[in-house]
Amino acid sequence: MEAIELKACVRKETGKGPARRFRKKGLTPAVFYGRGEEAIPLSVNVTDLTKIIKTRKENIFIKLLIEGENSLEKLTMIKELQIEPVSRRFYHADFYEIRMDHKLTIDIPLRFVGTPIGVENGGELQHLKRDIKVSCLPAAMPDFIDVDVSGLEIGASIKIQDLQIPEGVEVLDPGDVGVAIVSFVKVSVPQVEAAEGEAAAPAEGKEAATEEAKG
Repeated sequence: MEAIELKACVRKETGKGPARRFRKKGLTPAVFYGRGEEAIPLSVNVTDLTKIIKTRKENIFIKLLIEGENSLEKLTMIKELQIEPVSRRFYHADFYEIRMDHKLTIDIPLRFVGTPIGVENGGELQHLKRDIKVSCLPAAMPDFIDVDVSGLEIGASIKIQDLQIPEGVEVLDPGDVGVAIVSFVKVSVPQVEAAEGEAAAPAEGKEAATEEAKG
């Protein structure tokens, strides 16, 4: 398990006014929530935070280096990251303390591997889930779980119970929930062809009637 370091400073001022001033200085207001401790208002450099988020978008372990009257080092994860809808700048971040001896309940992304046989035969791969909920200690948490779809024929599926789960990881989602399926591709007949066929029948009937009248 790798943790990325991030410097943070204790905020002595709270509220909307001070928060706006922090953002103008290139800082993102934040809060650290410890286990059995009072929440600590913080500010972090928006550029440093952006680099971390770009490195890994999900399930990032962050070692907060908190500077203040008493310097602290805390292993954390981002519980919530608020983003301004227009500017897309970070508005606020919540950091929650992680204990190595306490299990996490977290969503782990699925990584689909291979090209299904059914797709090569004209089927279509559908992803039914993009992640699964698990419980594990921080040291056992995987970055992702591979889903090998290469053996799927048309009409076949993979369920959660079919996945290869790493040791020490407990899946909390039901085992009979589908993860991926290769379905038939529906082919629609263009309506214009049917219309032309329908138009041809009356024409042929009219021609036959004309010949009969001549006879």
